[in-house]
Amino acid sequence: MRFEELGLEPSLQSGIKKLNFENCTPIQEACMPTIFDGRDVSGLAQTGTGKTAAFLIPLMDRILKSRVSLENLSDEQKELLKKRSFADWRAQNFILILVPTRELAEQVQENLTRLSVDCGLKGFAIYGGTSYDKQKEAVRNGLDFIVATPGRLIDLYKENIVDLKQVRAVVFDEADRMFDMGFKDDMKFVLGRIPRDRQFLVFSATLNFDVLNTAYQFGAEPVEINVSRDQTKAENVKDELFHVGNEDKPQLLLSLLKKHQPKQAIIFSNFKFSVERLAQFLSGNGIPAMGISSLLTQAQRTRVMEQFRAENESNILVATDVAARGLDIKGVDLVINFELPMDAESYVHRIGRTGRAGAEGKAFSLVSDRDVDSLSRIEEYLKHKVEIGWIDDADMVKDFKQVRHESHSSRTERGPRDFQKKEFQPRRPRPEGGRPQGGGNGPRREARPGDGPRPQSAGAAKGPARGPRQQDRDRGPRKPRAEGEAGASQPARREYRPDLRNKNTNVGGAARKPHTPRPHTAHGARKPQGLRNPPPKSIGQKVAGFFKKLLG
Repeated sequence: MRFEELGLEPSLQSGIKKLNFENCTPIQEACMPTIFDGRDVSGLAQTGTGKTAAFLIPLMDRILKSRVSLENLSDEQKELLKKRSFADWRAQNFILILVPTRELAEQVQENLTRLSVDCGLKGFAIYGGTSYDKQKEAVRNGLDFIVATPGRLIDLYKENIVDLKQVRAVVFDEADRMFDMGFKDDMKFVLGRIPRDRQFLVFSATLNFDVLNTAYQFGAEPVEINVSRDQTKAENVKDELFHVGNEDKPQLLLSLLKKHQPKQAIIFSNFKFSVERLAQFLSGNGIPAMGISSLLTQAQRTRVMEQFRAENESNILVATDVAARGLDIKGVDLVINFELPMDAESYVHRIGRTGRAGAEGKAFSLVSDRDVDSLSRIEEYLKHKVEIGWIDDADMVKDFKQVRHESHSSRTERGPRDFQKKEFQPRRPRPEGGRPQGGGNGPRREARPGDGPRPQSAGAAKGPARGPRQQDRDRGPRKPRAEGEAGASQPARREYRPDLRNKNTNVGGAARKPHTPRPHTAHGARKPQGLRNPPPKSIGQKVAGFFKKLLG
């Protein structure tokens, strides 16, 4: 079917013609009539088959037809307008498109801008990592489409910037990926606050039961349109796997890139900490590469994607699954899985970055013993064995710079199976008393009366304690002191006194007086000597004392 046969508004048809779109893809031809009728749709198709335009074009046409005046129209034309347009469309109404990633939000917004070049429909991409001010200003100025990630949309809703009651149609693009990324509760939050009579559209290459169950829970009755029921991946993508040891993967990766010389290639890794490491490895061996993962800021991610889309002789992108879903990058002729993804659906989305719009593409997977479980799940999902590839020994790169040693954080991310124990150097023991080495050259505090033995710290050197007797032996025999000399020993004779046993006594001395707490006195006042608590004076004694002080 040709786009000219759809009866689109002239301004929209003009934008489509400028993009050189002539014939509808299978998913577009199957979905558009149902969307024109205002019905809910669940569209499933392989990646790269035009799913974005399959919902953008009919929704744009419905908005434009809602603004057409019914005057001077025939009854047949009026009936067509009423059937296709949104009833009672108002200026504050808008279409909400939810996507899982920032890159996909920018891509949908870019397609919307290109299609609406002549019809004047306005849209804006709302996602985290960027300033709120521009997004708030765009919403306040009025939009026909809001393309958003769930988190930032909910933030603006809670600030009363976005009114979800004005949503006339909601689209979930890559809905299964949103569930995988933990947006299920956010999706339910949004669906619970938009009108139940809105149009509901969901699109993906794979669709699980949870997504449809959520749609039914909130009153949607989508018509399932599956144009890829008999095949799970695109026919024009040739995928192969290479059995290799995990430590030999960098060498094979380098060899495959130098043998096939791709103009644009994406290398997928399961771990964000490996992305920059692989990009540096390739760049260090003469293959310029860029890395993109969630570790980058939004500005950095946007800059990397712009550079990758630019026309160069060689563009290599190392990415996590953040770039696997929904991104339409023309010209990607090779995809390499450095590690196989954990789920089979991600494998389909990864290799779907190549072979788009009818072009031929290749996908290679490096499979070690750690990827065996993932491989079995993928082949079970595909319902056939993945072809085993081969590279001649002459094509293997022998002289290359090794990949830099991976960080401790990346080993931790891969789990205990991949974690290699690190040899730790034993800590140097501290001197007795816990004083750190290198800091004991200063003067030591003189011992004071009442100081007890210092407790040994946790970092003190282990071994037998050096008591006084051991110190005496180390210093040699002491010189005897004369009697009366300071420090001369005064032997005390201990005497057994039964009457003082179990009482507060000195060793070999007289009994101590029981301690009586001192009464509170003003600051600086001195206590009278003698009795601690003298008996209170009589009035006569106080009068006599007063005159004695007065007369001197």
